[in-house]
Amino acid sequence: MLYAAIDIGSNAIRLLIAETRREEEGIKLNKQNLIRVPIRLGKDVYSEGFITSEREENFINTLKAFKLLIDVYAPEDYIACATAAVREASNGKKILQRIEKETGFTIRVIDGIEEARIIRNTNALPDEGNDLLTLFVDVGGGSTELSVKSKGELLEQKSFNIGTIRLLNGKVDKDVWKDLEQWLMKFDYAFGKINLLGSGGNIKKLTKLFGRPNENVLIYNNLAYAWEKLDKMTVEERMKFFDFRYDRADVIVPAARIFLFIMEVIKADRVLAPKIGVADGLIYDLYWKHHYEESKEQ
Repeated sequence: MLYAAIDIGSNAIRLLIAETRREEEGIKLNKQNLIRVPIRLGKDVYSEGFITSEREENFINTLKAFKLLIDVYAPEDYIACATAAVREASNGKKILQRIEKETGFTIRVIDGIEEARIIRNTNALPDEGNDLLTLFVDVGGGSTELSVKSKGELLEQKSFNIGTIRLLNGKVDKDVWKDLEQWLMKFDYAFGKINLLGSGGNIKKLTKLFGRPNENVLIYNNLAYAWEKLDKMTVEERMKFFDFRYDRADVIVPAARIFLFIMEVIKADRVLAPKIGVADGLIYDLYWKHHYEESKEQ
């Protein structure tokens, strides 16, 4: 079956249209189309507290274009979710009402915990193997979501207001870093034996450039080298030498900083970066919604 999902993040808005099929090893996605538009809602929200009128128009026009594509593809079902930027914008609710009136989209606003669950819902995550725990980290523009699992069971999850756009705007308090470290210290018995998984466009790009992309693996030393190298460059230099888009060239450095901080605390020597995101998880949610009886057998 064909499904469509819209992920409205702090940095970009994504439309994923994918066909799902059940195979022996699980549900597989065949991506028909993936469109990313760097609206950057978080740039307004984390500096001004609201979405400006210009960015509001870009936001709505993007969704109107997405609606036309969805109508053409005619999926079995579709879903649209928004995260931190819309959730925290003082005019977020008003804009969502306008969007529903002009596009027909009813956008579901989710918190960090739900965002982490949606991503975990994919079956692209490897098993722990010999590691004691699996720590899943999703770094977005507005927040970082963490989930800890053991033998497939969720132990704890937490959302922290540390995101790439927030860092660029200087809106992350030192106490939030301390809170993150303190939360991670609860699992100190497993430090050095934690299977670390990362998601988000930045860690995927870092792995492609500085890691082993065929294995989706990025070694700590290589990430540290990447951060040091990129941090010394201007945004324009990063665009020139690494062929980054502007909306990737600035946020990739704070993203690397967040992952390095977490890896240093938990003594991880590598991070796995499977090619998954919120939009993928939403497609899986739609599949199970339409295969309820099958899901009860899992």
